[in-house]
Amino acid sequence: MTATRDVGTPLGRGEVVLDVRDLRVVFDTRRGRARAVDGVTLTLRAGETLGLVGESGCGKTVTALSLMRSVPSPGIIDGGSVSFEGRELLAMPEAQVAKLRGRSIALIPQDPLTALNPVMTVGAHITEVLEVHLGMRGAPALERAADLMARVGIPEPRRRLDSYPHQLSGGMRQRVMIALAIACQPAVLIADEPTTALDATVQAQILELLDELKHETGMSLLLITHNLGIVAGHCDRVAVMYCGRVAETAPVADLFIHPHHRYTAGLLACVPRLDRQEKGVFYTIPGIPPELTALPPGCAFAARCEAATERCRNERPDLASVDDTGAHRMACWNPAGIGDSTSARAAVSR
Repeated sequence: MTATRDVGTPLGRGEVVLDVRDLRVVFDTRRGRARAVDGVTLTLRAGETLGLVGESGCGKTVTALSLMRSVPSPGIIDGGSVSFEGRELLAMPEAQVAKLRGRSIALIPQDPLTALNPVMTVGAHITEVLEVHLGMRGAPALERAADLMARVGIPEPRRRLDSYPHQLSGGMRQRVMIALAIACQPAVLIADEPTTALDATVQAQILELLDELKHETGMSLLLITHNLGIVAGHCDRVAVMYCGRVAETAPVADLFIHPHHRYTAGLLACVPRLDRQEKGVFYTIPGIPPELTALPPGCAFAARCEAATERCRNERPDLASVDDTGAHRMACWNPAGIGDSTSARAAVSR
């Protein structure tokens, strides 16, 4: 764990900026208590990009919101530890956490159309953040807002300050959300599906922009996505989630070439390939995830895994190192062998 330091003091590259241990989040529903995040452990180092992947409903977004103590009701953080630059966020008074949100840890939400206030101009959105966290007002705040708009590639930024969200395209609204997120130069940026519903060209521009901002400011990036191609091309490490748990985590090239968890291997097999012998046939993982209110006692993936044993169905595996370095960890009693290196290398070389 890193030593406590003042907000805004940059960490050296490679130092742990965010340390999450056994994080648990529950939702009380009519069907019972749903364990949306069930013992998640992960780390994020200064200057790196960590990809968080998995099927819809596996707990990626709830995990991200937990890191900012922003889980919506009726969700409750039920235990664990979230250490940011050596300070325990879960034990902080709410007033202190509020000062960190948007200032030191910022979020790009999934849908910019619903995230932006339709009755506020783009300029008002950005200047509000600058006033709350940096004390900037008036002309200096507007100048800074225009600079941020220009930085994220919005044309005619000064004129666009007076625009309302509905007057902007989806790609431009996403750029506004990025401008809001980087306004205070946060140490950690959480990008939750930042390219959803954008065309391929705009997706590439947004991802290139995030990479540039990361290298310029030294911030760390937690990138949540379903797109394994994005992970291969933009992430340093990746954590695979399933039913609220981390199934496998590793450096991105190692995970793509040597997937150990059967779920990870299944996700990689779902990636379309031009060299498939059966043209037009796409692999899918059979079955559906179990209800979070009735998780099995063993591995949550056991019912969908063709290699599952009685031990898999009855005993929950913990994350364990697969080598001496400890960089590659997986939670599986019956791991897969080495994946198709040709397909994997093609993916990580994009």
